[in-house]
Amino acid sequence: MSNDKPYILNLADVKLGWTSHNGDAFDARLGGVGSVLGFKKLGSMLHVVPPGKRAFPMHRHHGVDEMFIVLSGTGEYRVDGETFPIRPGDVLAAPAGGPVHQIVNTGDEELRYVGISNIADCDVIEYPASGKVYAMAGAREGDPSSATYSARGRLAAADYWDGEEG
Repeated sequence: MSNDKPYILNLADVKLGWTSHNGDAFDARLGGVGSVLGFKKLGSMLHVVPPGKRAFPMHRHHGVDEMFIVLSGTGEYRVDGETFPIRPGDVLAAPAGGPVHQIVNTGDEELRYVGISNIADCDVIEYPASGKVYAMAGAREGDPSSATYSARGRLAAADYWDGEEG
């Protein structure tokens, strides 16, 4: 972003600095948009996903609404067991507490999309395929590293009083 236009960022100029990669299925390069523009309560990130890959596992947020705008490439949006084809110009919804979701690049070229979300102090994210849950609370400006509580794992059912001895 140039200093003479502090409120304008061209997506071609977004620095792709963070990588989501794990095994054969997950690979993406990500770049901050909202943070570069100075937003504190509105998150936005450019996602660039190679053919045959996805950025993240199937998941559902409980404290964060997400919206995705497809810029280029093709793929599919997996939502609660259904699959929908996606193409440039499509806007995808993933409301907090809504269905599990995942974006997959099924095309022959990079899939580029912008994810937009509210920045929450607290969130719980479910990962149904692995049975994991991620809980975060007290995060300043949505930064997980600043959270006063953060845990990821698999929950075991317990009574409210289980282990409480006074």
